Amino acid sequence: MADTTASDWVEEDRRSARLLAAITRPAGTRLRNAAAWFFGFLILGYAAWISDILSGKLLAGLPKLAGALAMMLVPAGFEHLPEFLWALAETVAMAFLGTLLGATLALPLALLCARTTLPIRVLQFGFRRISDTLRGLDHLIWALVFVRAIGLGPLAGIFAIALVDIGTLSKLYAEAIDNAKKGAVEGVRASGGTWLDSFSLGILPQVLPNMLSVTLYMWESNTRSATILGIVGAGGIGYQLADRLRVYEFGQASLIIILIIGTVYLIDMLSSTLRARLIGMQGSKH
Repeated sequence: MADTTASDWVEEDRRSARLLAAITRPAGTRLRNAAAWFFGFLILGYAAWISDILSGKLLAGLPKLAGALAMMLVPAGFEHLPEFLWALAETVAMAFLGTLLGATLALPLALLCARTTLPIRVLQFGFRRISDTLRGLDHLIWALVFVRAIGLGPLAGIFAIALVDIGTLSKLYAEAIDNAKKGAVEGVRASGGTWLDSFSLGILPQVLPNMLSVTLYMWESNTRSATILGIVGAGGIGYQLADRLRVYEFGQASLIIILIIGTVYLIDMLSSTLRARLIGMQGSKH
């Protein structure tokens, strides 16, 4: 009982000390905090004003939104189901091929971005900026570029997904390579192994489960992104959805949305299961 009372007193003293420190902060600190809050609310207010959130447009559009949602409650257009399923398969294939191409090309770029495999800082800095540039633009922007360059169709979407994935995965792969334990690499080099031996035998076994897990997550994410790319002409189910919304076929749009949600859910389950197994394999090795 005495120990409990003493611990309560100690905790009360700590709370009192924190409260006293908050009250007796220097005037400069309080002024900086007040200025930070003021400018934060100022930026928030400006963003709300420039985006018309504070105007009457949102309230005026709510009845129209409610009407559109009401028309989407009953899916329609089941006679077009084969066409929708084919477009959905095209979207999944576009995401898969884009992820596969991006992951394949991201690995050599990651070797050039990692400190462990490229200790020359100047070159490493340059390759990292290339990686930053590739992932700095969204899928939609790259899709617009490729639609303009090679025409409409899923090929533009595949290249758009691949370019963004090259930049993203090369960064994640490089971080995994840099975080790998150096003991195995030093052991391979001490036994007379080449640079390639030190990577394939010392680094790759450590980082491969993590790299595969990240790649699977990117495929899962790219499936959602690929549904949007069709809106700009990159093919797939997104084109069908945009076309139905354009002509106010909300029942058919509802059916397409249900198919998209179901497909994404299945891919999420598959990806999560595979990633859990990979993480389990990695844990069993340690």
